Amino acid sequence: MHENIGFQLSRLPRLWRAIIDERLAPLGLTQTRWVTLYHLWRLGDGQPQCDLARAIGVEAPSLVRTLDQLSRQGLVERRPCDQDRRTKRVFLTPAATPLLQRIDAVVREARGEMLGGLSEQDVTALAELLTRIENNGLAIQARDAELQE
Repeated sequence: MHENIGFQLSRLPRLWRAIIDERLAPLGLTQTRWVTLYHLWRLGDGQPQCDLARAIGVEAPSLVRTLDQLSRQGLVERRPCDQDRRTKRVFLTPAATPLLQRIDAVVREARGEMLGGLSEQDVTALAELLTRIENNGLAIQARDAELQE
């Protein structure tokens, strides 16, 4: 087994995002903002703030600050949930659409370049392997949480 695989797996997301960050910088987007917008767009409008934070992998207070900034820019709006007034749901505004299309184009281009030289079968196998590794990690977390209870 390769001893460096964990380090490789941790470096790749940073590298991937750095490439996209550099390409989105002319649009005035920080990584936090474009990642939040992109996740909301991919997940669909009306996501509860807590679910969006979990999907992005940030703490809820950090997401609130980002959503405040995006709201001031006119790109998102938060509305109370009909079922639970304490919960806020996040919606993209029409002003976000052209920006999201540009973000998506940059992400797709970077993905194509990063996966250059890999066949469709390679990419499918890679996705399956990464899913398996992620599932193993989630199982470890669940097991460790049970042991701590």
